[in-house]
Amino acid sequence: MSRKKTLSRKKKISLLVGAAALVGGTAVVMTGTSQASVACDGFATALGNNEAFIAGQRSAPDAQSEARIANRVAVIEQIKVQQKASGCTVGEGGKGVVAGGAAQKPPVAKPPVEKTPIATTAPVKNPPAQQQPATGGAGNGAGQVVCPGSTVTLFNEEGAPGASSGQFPVGTTLRVTNLDNSKSTTVKVTSTSASCVLLNNAAFEQVREPGKFLIRKARIERVG
Repeated sequence: MSRKKTLSRKKKISLLVGAAALVGGTAVVMTGTSQASVACDGFATALGNNEAFIAGQRSAPDAQSEARIANRVAVIEQIKVQQKASGCTVGEGGKGVVAGGAAQKPPVAKPPVEKTPIATTAPVKNPPAQQQPATGGAGNGAGQVVCPGSTVTLFNEEGAPGASSGQFPVGTTLRVTNLDNSKSTTVKVTSTSASCVLLNNAAFEQVREPGKFLIRKARIERVG
């Protein structure tokens, strides 16, 4: 009887040690999965933003819709490359919700407003010249933080640094800071989109990290 009790205690100790090792291994796997999930969520949000913009342009097209859609398709393809390289599900979007939590359909109703500012877009190109000193720095003072938690990507438009927005009217001045490298750019909204803010090529180059097409940690401020 004493030998049976002794063997039983040894088995219990072995089982406890094995369970502890299993718990430790599970914690490591869960940590790695959590980090990968954060990156994949950022790519999915950016892809969803661009898909929502394309849907809006197709729902209420104007003379420049085809060019804008072609630009967004190119951005989506670049995001898919990043998804594949990061081990994410390629083509997984943000389920029709744009940055800032707005549903896809409400922004679609805004393109008609865009037709009026388009006619004045060319003259608006002059103001960025006086904003250049603030680019890459902290700006002239603290602004009002807007769209907390939003990611920022780009739309393929040449010209002086500028932005498009679905939440702020044309002429609004916004400062976007990439918190991963502390670079910032101050730009005016020159057109509308389905996102809180999108930067054109020139503006995005001022704050981007090499090889990346999405700013996951961004601070967006309204300064004018």
